[in-house]
Amino acid sequence: MAEDKVDQASERVRARMTEGKVDRVSGRARARMTEPFEAGVVVRDLELMERFYGEVLGCRPVHRSRIPASVGVPAGLGDELLVVWLQVPSGGCVKLIQPRSSPSPAPPVLPLTARRGLSYLTFHLDDMDPVVAALAAGGARPLSDPVVVWARGRRISFWADPEGNALELADERGGVRGAGRSEA
Repeated sequence: MAEDKVDQASERVRARMTEGKVDRVSGRARARMTEPFEAGVVVRDLELMERFYGEVLGCRPVHRSRIPASVGVPAGLGDELLVVWLQVPSGGCVKLIQPRSSPSPAPPVLPLTARRGLSYLTFHLDDMDPVVAALAAGGARPLSDPVVVWARGRRISFWADPEGNALELADERGGVRGAGRSEA
């Protein structure tokens, strides 16, 4: 009887391995991602931030929802929330989250590695130059000095959005290194 249960359990593990639900090396269960990655950003002014991410980074709203306190509280999100899902042009989503009670201001972002946890969102671009110009016009401020830094064959630039959330731009565009750029 006990052997039958062990055989059944072994058969279930083998079946999951063939379905790709168990790692063949470690034997541990694993899940398959079913949707592109999403990142949530808590904001104070939802309209301002939706406009900023749309106009400057090309993100477009794909869903908007009010999350009631009856869901937000037990889920660990706090009180009632408004959420806008913004589709990033290259895939994935940025969720702008506005709690009913105004969140505290974002902590200082420099240096980005001085605090634990999520520090910034990275946007990979074919050419960051037009976005760098649009960021400044859209109310963002550069965190990199110089604004664009060459690092291992690509360009990177860090910015704080209008509410102080850190963003990284990255591109692999070659070309002449001009003023306001450095090599790392």
